[in-house]
Amino acid sequence: MKNKKKMLMCVLSAFLVLSLLAACGGNSDTKKTAEESGTKANEGTKTEEVTPASDKYELGKQPLEFTFYGHYDWYTMPTWGQDESTKWIKENKKVDIKAIQSGGSAAQKLNTMIATNELPDVIWMDRGPDVEKLRQADMLVPFDDYLDKYPNLKTWFAENGMNMLRSEDGKLYQFPNWYTSQPNGNAGYVVNKKIYTELGSPKIETTDDLYNYLKQVKAKYPDVIPFETGLAKDGQGLDILYSAFKANNKGYSAKGLMAVPTDGKLTSIFKDEPYRQSMVYASKLFRDKLITQDAMTQTKDQEKEKVMTGRVAVYATSSPTDIAQLAQPDLAKKDPNGGYIMIPPVHAEGVPADQVFPGSYKQLGWNVSVITKAAKDPEAIFAFLDWYTGPAGQSVQMWGPEGKYWQGVEEDGITPKFTDAYVTDADGLAKLQGETVNLMWNGNTVFLDKTKAKYEATLPLEKRSWATHWQSTVTWKSQSDATELVNLSPMPESEEGIAQQRINDIFVESRAKALFAKSDAEVLAILDKAAADADTAGFPKLLEFETNKWQENLKKMSSGK
Repeated sequence: MKNKKKMLMCVLSAFLVLSLLAACGGNSDTKKTAEESGTKANEGTKTEEVTPASDKYELGKQPLEFTFYGHYDWYTMPTWGQDESTKWIKENKKVDIKAIQSGGSAAQKLNTMIATNELPDVIWMDRGPDVEKLRQADMLVPFDDYLDKYPNLKTWFAENGMNMLRSEDGKLYQFPNWYTSQPNGNAGYVVNKKIYTELGSPKIETTDDLYNYLKQVKAKYPDVIPFETGLAKDGQGLDILYSAFKANNKGYSAKGLMAVPTDGKLTSIFKDEPYRQSMVYASKLFRDKLITQDAMTQTKDQEKEKVMTGRVAVYATSSPTDIAQLAQPDLAKKDPNGGYIMIPPVHAEGVPADQVFPGSYKQLGWNVSVITKAAKDPEAIFAFLDWYTGPAGQSVQMWGPEGKYWQGVEEDGITPKFTDAYVTDADGLAKLQGETVNLMWNGNTVFLDKTKAKYEATLPLEKRSWATHWQSTVTWKSQSDATELVNLSPMPESEEGIAQQRINDIFVESRAKALFAKSDAEVLAILDKAAADADTAGFPKLLEFETNKWQENLKKMSSGK
């Protein structure tokens, strides 16, 4: 009996040694630990006191490669590893990401990939019907089993928001981007500082002030675009103008919802008086050649070229800081008065200035990443995304690899200690951030905003980051919380979904026609016809569906479930 017991203990000891060696790679320190553990086992130590090998994926231990598809007509993923930040990640974390581009036809591209069963490993896309379509087809990987093993998302994303993001089966399939618990966003008005100064820095507070200023620009600077809207067919500057006419407008992006919260119900955008006034105003600007004349057709590159060269007087889009911050250093170097400033959002007469919100934020953020079942190792991809959204990954993306703009971390273990180069090489930092902006797929808003705002508050004004300064003084204060208006869209093949597509087409067409109208009366007539056509296309039923979804959201938010 004693011999059997002794033999059993020897087998147990050997098993523990081999397990620890396998888990830790077999270096000398590991061998020593294993031997000590084996000794304890021989001495009768309980096996549960020995920590088992972790099955957690270790980023950087072995190469990880996966494909990535950005599901947008406008999006072209930059080459992974070409900028300093992703180059460091590629070399040090052994992560290589291969782009699959939409080629300007995102919907067709995704449908083709689904039909041929050649899905990418990760799809970056809007929340809503397309995600649900993939989920219902059993093409997506749920994240629930990973949340505790890789805790950054769970730590930084509020449980209330996570519950809002779950699908009908109760599982989480979507990794949010720019999720937040505080105001964020860049929507608003960027103003050419040189032109503004030369015209005497006039007051631009109301829509009348803005119109008069643009007229002055046109008269004195014939080669400059008075008001640059970005791509008007995608909303952009026209949505910003809409916000000037409506107090507390949470659904400012009209194209996204095409409905307006009114007394507990969602009502037609075409019948919304502030929207109608905004289109009359925009059309007048267009007729007077104060707005980009190719606003409906210009490309992002054309828009960027004008802003980069200072050929715009006022630039208003959903995120004008993206390009303006890139242009700022060069324009300021060429002329002491060169570059851009931002102004508080303008408002129409009778609309309180402090109730105008040109942009909105959602606790769920902007869009999401989903992992498809085409992925060979979905857990490894989730581990990367979780690292990418955590303080370490975010610091590398926003401020580059450790050593230049930051060195080490504060006592909290996560906040980077910024170096003098953060200030002395502000142009280089802005360039780096401009290169990584389209690679930030799961931005951690609270960590980044609080970190940079806290540090830059210690710097003199002239040494602060251009974008951070205007975010903290203008844009973050003028974004409304529109979380309650997410996930309202029906499935595309449903009766409401078919109606939504028809009404979206009516909206896009009517806005283009209204912009090109020859008179105010023609604008209103176009919108009247659009309202009638939308009702015929099933708008009332769609609005009822969306209202019910909205009310469900309000209940979830109030109950925390």
